Amino acid sequence: MCCAMQGLQSRAVGLLALALVAGPATAADFEVKEITIPELKAVFGQIESRTVVPARARIGGTVTEILVDEGREVRDGEVIARVVDDKIALELSAAEARIRALESQLDNASTELERAQQLLGRGVTTQSRVDQAQTTFDVITNQIAAAIADRSVIEQRSREGDVLAPATGRVLSVPVTQGSVVLPGEPIARIATGRYFLRLSLPERHAAAIVEGDEVMIGRRGLAANQSGRLAAATPGRIVKVYPEIADGRVIADVDVADIGDYFVGERTLVSIPIGRRRVLAVPAAAVVTRHGVDYVALRAEKGIAEVAVILGERFEGEDGPMVEILTGLEAGDRIILP
Repeated sequence: MCCAMQGLQSRAVGLLALALVAGPATAADFEVKEITIPELKAVFGQIESRTVVPARARIGGTVTEILVDEGREVRDGEVIARVVDDKIALELSAAEARIRALESQLDNASTELERAQQLLGRGVTTQSRVDQAQTTFDVITNQIAAAIADRSVIEQRSREGDVLAPATGRVLSVPVTQGSVVLPGEPIARIATGRYFLRLSLPERHAAAIVEGDEVMIGRRGLAANQSGRLAAATPGRIVKVYPEIADGRVIADVDVADIGDYFVGERTLVSIPIGRRRVLAVPAAAVVTRHGVDYVALRAEKGIAEVAVILGERFEGEDGPMVEILTGLEAGDRIILP
């Protein structure tokens, strides 16, 4: 009642204090009527990545080199660190020595086999001796093949000391330092892959009002709300998922943004999200003129045109362009003059 009386008083003062301008209007008229607009709530959302995958060490050993740091963009398969196990070099040397020893035995077995075959051709020896020499030659040959395979396994283990990026993305953290001792499977870096999205955490009283597909406005980095509570400049986004579980009195929703910018994962930004709808009186923003800190609109009256002092509310984008809410000074059905 108090607000209604103040509105009537402001309307009366505006009509009485300002002189009427006689004559027909040359600009278009706009009929003031109630419209329904979404009621927005300013909340903070947190930037998240679709997936965060760890780059793990494939062997145990000492981290001898780290090639990336936090915030670095990496490609799939890129070497981001190196882990060295000193025992691998010793095992490789032992494998090489074993192969050389077997190769010497193979030369001797080959010589014995040739000699046995020559003696058999002369009729000096028996077939069993030739078969025995052939068996010895084949066994040593297979032992060399097995030793070469063992050496290949050791060489592969040494190559697995290179820690590779599992996917293309941005490095979030590197929890180890050069000289650290790691075990197989221990994470060397965490990499954010895929597109970023915005995660909202809202009080559960708004759970019923949050609907998938609703549009929200995301502020730029460091952007604050203006006097009307709306974001002065923002990027539109859309709610793509509302989680069905409420935890600690909060409902979680995910917002997809086409061009979210260069935010950091975990960074917070201001978001305007619809939590309901209300009916208001609104006029085009171009119809409002401000003089000496007071807002006026030109109202068509019976005897001409009068300027009426109004109190403005929220600004928003309507079907007719930028609109502004009128709290007091006008009534539904009034006709105002547009410039």
